[in-house]
Amino acid sequence: MSGITNFSIVGGAGFRARYFLRVAKALPNVFRVSGAVVRDEGEGKHIEKEWGIKTYRTLRDLLTKESPDFAVISVNPKVCAQYLIELAELNIPALAETPPAPDLAGLINLHEKLTVKDAKVQVAEQYQFHPSHQARLSLIESGRLGRISESTVSISHLYHGVSLLRRILQIGFEDAEIHGKRFHSRIIAGPSRAGYPEKEESITAARDLVWLDFGDKLGIYDFEKDQHRSWIRSNHLRVRGERGEIFDDRVHMLADYETPIHLDLKRINKGEKENQEGHFLYGILAGEKWVYKNPHIPARLYDDEIAIATCLTKMAEYIKGGPSFYDLREASQDHYIGMLMQQALETGEIVKSVKQPWAE
Repeated sequence: MSGITNFSIVGGAGFRARYFLRVAKALPNVFRVSGAVVRDEGEGKHIEKEWGIKTYRTLRDLLTKESPDFAVISVNPKVCAQYLIELAELNIPALAETPPAPDLAGLINLHEKLTVKDAKVQVAEQYQFHPSHQARLSLIESGRLGRISESTVSISHLYHGVSLLRRILQIGFEDAEIHGKRFHSRIIAGPSRAGYPEKEESITAARDLVWLDFGDKLGIYDFEKDQHRSWIRSNHLRVRGERGEIFDDRVHMLADYETPIHLDLKRINKGEKENQEGHFLYGILAGEKWVYKNPHIPARLYDDEIAIATCLTKMAEYIKGGPSFYDLREASQDHYIGMLMQQALETGEIVKSVKQPWAE
């Protein structure tokens, strides 16, 4: 990608929108925020002062003054779908936040109005682009673990977890039989999206366990509310193949039938101790081989921001004729499976997915 890519943000005052603002600020030679739609005027003025960008009350107002290469839609799923349709009618590519619609009817509507008509839409499902997951996926795709048959993902909630499971298991739109069980336990509250805890408080936390049986492949989802922000709960990911296994950052595999190999996924950071190259993640090694190199060095971004920056980079390539990286079909399938998981958890019944229009 060459030159600066301009993108506008719809919903620029939200929690997720600020990720895109931070990435653009950290990569000024790559991205520029070409205005933001912030419906509340007071919030808009605050964003203008904090980030040095122009805000508008409506999308139409923005487009009379700005000419973005694409728009980032970071709003409530109910509103997201409306903006996606409006942008498609204006022939403006869009990168939507997850999920792109609130329910199955909304997903089918987007398929009929956008995907069938080849609208330029992608979805910013960032977890697959986290450095640690990119390293694991690199090993999986190398074939060194053999055919993958099972994975446990205890990383993030519902469709985020589903997206990782489907990618790791190399599942397309195959149907699944879904078993779920919800447990409750007491826990001391930790950080949430609202910020750090202000006092010690014991709360009841729900832990969800779901089996996704794809016939010859098994996905296990294990997540406790706010686990990915917790100070006292750990995230976990396991991948099992016929020739090896990844257990978090530990890799076990075979060189041949009598020679096991045991490696750690080692993060290489710059700026530690006497190193003066800057402060950033350079990449991840498995033994002597790079399984991930950070494409955004030397920007000071943490992993979730690196992943969002990768979504933006891939979107910039996509609108110039590059490949799709996570389209409405993929996003719809992950959200659909996530909704079925909720159904299984709430009813205790076995739920089976069925082919949806986007899978045809």
